[in-house]
Parts: sequence; C-alpha cells; structure tokens
Amino acid sequence: MRIVDETYFIPFIEKIGNQISQSVNRFDSSNLILDLGYQTISSAVFSSNIEGNSLDLNSFMNYKLSSTKLKRTKDVEEIENLILAYNYAQNHPLDESNFLHCHKLCSPTLLIKSKQGKYRNTKVGVFGSTGLVYLAVEEEFVAQEMKSLFEDVNNLLTTDLSVEKVFYHTSLLHLKFVHIHPFSDGNGRMARLLEKWFVAQKLGVQFWKMPSERYYRKNQPHYYENINLGVNYYELNYNRCIPFLLMLPNCLEEIER
Repeated sequence: MRIVDETYFIPFIEKIGNQISQSVNRFDSSNLILDLGYQTISSAVFSSNIEGNSLDLNSFMNYKLSSTKLKRTKDVEEIENLILAYNYAQNHPLDESNFLHCHKLCSPTLLIKSKQGKYRNTKVGVFGSTGLVYLAVEEEFVAQEMKSLFEDVNNLLTTDLSVEKVFYHTSLLHLKFVHIHPFSDGNGRMARLLEKWFVAQKLGVQFWKMPSERYYRKNQPHYYENINLGVNYYELNYNRCIPFLLMLPNCLEEIER
C-alpha cells in the first residue's frame, strides 16, 4: 500500500461526506483564539500520554510556571524534548532529513545516542497484554521503505489536493508509517508529528493547532484498534482502514471554544 493510492478515497468520502470542509471552515474561524505555543505544548503532552507518560497538561504547565522549579523528571524531559521536535518541524520543510532530526530531538530519554535520529537495525514488534500484536517489516528493508514513503510525501506535497484528499492522504501516511515502525522507539510520537506536519505544509501553519493528539488520547482504545490491520507487515488488510482514516477529520470537532 502506497500513501498516494486512492483506492479507499471514495469509501472514505461516502462515510465522511462534506463534514471535512465544514469542520475546516469552523476550525479556520475558531483557531485564531488558540495560541500556537500553548497548543504545541498540549500536542506534546497528549502524544506523550498515549505512550505512557504520566504527566498531564495541567501538571506540566504548573511545572513550567513554578518560580521554584521542581526536579526535572524523566516525564518532564520527555515532553520538553518532544516540544523541541514540534518547534523544529514548524520552522522547517517536511523532508526525510528534517524528520530524522526531529526524532533525534525527541528521543534522548527513549534511546541511546547512537539510535537517536537513526532507523532501527533490529527487529521490532508491538506487544500487548496477551503477547505479540504486530511484527513490523524486517530491519534490512526499513531504509528503502522510508525512502519510498518520503518519495510519496514529496509527490503529494507538490500536487494540488482538495481538503478532503489532504486529510485522506495524511491519515494514510500516519497509518503506513506506524506499520513500517522505522525506529527502535518513538514511532507513535513521530507518526502523530508527521501527520500534523504534512497537513500544515498543505493547508497552512494554523493546522499545527489541530487537537489531534488530544483526540487520539481521548479515544486511545479505538486509536490502537483502528491501527491494527494485521499481525505483521505482510498481512495488513487495508480494506479495514476507513475507521482510522475518519479519526483525523473528527478531531476538528474537539476544538475547545
């Protein structure tokens, strides 16, 4: 499955109708009241929470506001590193080199230095309470898979797309990236950053304010369920991808007024 593939676009539109255009219009009219800096912090906190970070947004903001700084815990450092990655992405074009740099910025608490900003060279699986849930592509194929992915990203970035197609392709990008699972750790955080980066490149910087990470955290069981399309990279059934593709446009309904 390539992210430029439009096999599922019609079924996607049949499910979502004209909701995306309406949601984008509402977002455009309401996002002016949203502060980009605060929304970036929110994105990093909720994305980290999905991966098990225990520090909620209120606690993190109070830590930042404290005049007598508390101890900089691993949870705090993890969020601060992810904020650095978001800030870097917001000021640089989306390409493979910049993307790898973002992983380097966000991963000091996750990986040893030699693995930060580098594709994995070992097998990686996703494990749940009952054991192995998903086995990613073999390590020797990761670099080529990512090269193909970024070729498709560049193709889409230079193609005129409707708003509906932007959301369709960016959701496929998120899904495909997670299925490749190119890093030893940090894949979920980078998938959510990559998704938002692509939308912002296509539709404008204001889309960095989308509450997608908060929406995925709020709907975390469905998020993981919808990502799970097969037991390994070679048995993925993208005929089941529509529920995941609907999640990103639905996040625009989560804007706090």
